[in-house]
Amino acid sequence: MSWLDDLDDDDEPEFDEADVRVRPNPKANRPRTKRRPAHSDARIVRVLGVDRGRYTVLVDEDLPGERTVLAARARELRKTPIVTGDRARIVGDASGDEGTLARIVGIEERTSLLRRSADDTDQVERVIVANADQMLVVVAAADPEPRPRLVDRYLVAALDAGIRPLLVVTKTDLADPAEFLAHFDGLDLEVFTSGREEMPLERIGAALIGHSTVFVGHSGVGKSTLVNALVPDAKRATGHVNEVTGRGRHTSSSTVSLRYRGDGGNGWVIDTPGVRSFGLGHVDPANILRAFTDLAEIAEECPRGCTHLPDAPDCAIVEAVDAGRLGPGGAARLDSLQRLLETFAKKAQEPGG
Repeated sequence: MSWLDDLDDDDEPEFDEADVRVRPNPKANRPRTKRRPAHSDARIVRVLGVDRGRYTVLVDEDLPGERTVLAARARELRKTPIVTGDRARIVGDASGDEGTLARIVGIEERTSLLRRSADDTDQVERVIVANADQMLVVVAAADPEPRPRLVDRYLVAALDAGIRPLLVVTKTDLADPAEFLAHFDGLDLEVFTSGREEMPLERIGAALIGHSTVFVGHSGVGKSTLVNALVPDAKRATGHVNEVTGRGRHTSSSTVSLRYRGDGGNGWVIDTPGVRSFGLGHVDPANILRAFTDLAEIAEECPRGCTHLPDAPDCAIVEAVDAGRLGPGGAARLDSLQRLLETFAKKAQEPGG
């Protein structure tokens, strides 16, 4: 028996909601929405550099009113990496006057993306630069000693990103780079050599016109010195090599775009901090062989599914090196290729690899 049984059908209980209190929106009179404004009035700009959450961008590029503007990232882009070389959309104050701040509200589609990881087993990538179409690898003939395997890694990363690689060997007055350059015989790679008394600025500059070129290299190889020679107002800091460790001191602390002005036109130089390692954890292993163009051509003769590793049966590359068809540097190049392939083969065998 329940007291509800005493209610007739017409005697339904009434609920008065007149005294219900609704908490007002403390920030606005209308509720929040996930719809974002279209920003149809946004300007397209070039990101020149990034410094502690502030972005230096170039507005009205190549027009009479060209100017640099400081901008911040919009809240909706907080998980989107914005890097040097990006083409971005900004709104707000784009006058460039002191104390003003525009807002980046979008990123245009990228034509290329150069990345590196901490090591070859690390899937977390670090974006270095966007929209570059050339990579200029700078190495020294001596002080510090050149590292062909590091250059191999640069070449793999460049080709994986669809970027054309170039090579500059500095300090040729200290050592003959012939043995080092033999490592790259057979590659479709334009090479420049530079010494204290002879720096081929005109030849290098001609290769920069009409391109966006990212400069990479080990610390202490003279990259910043070369950038300052090509772009006199760059004022990039230069350093020296430690006589005990043989390592260069990091001088360029950030990635920045600088305009190169040549007799035949302009281009963009993107200077990056010196690195001592260049992980390829983000690279598609199928693109590794492409960086070794001479070996890739011979690999077409390999059996289907050939790994090109030392234990691979009937590998045409191994047979070509053993027969001396690739010259004195062939064995070293095969060793570099196999070291990279072995690293990725081990990663693929790991759980989740």
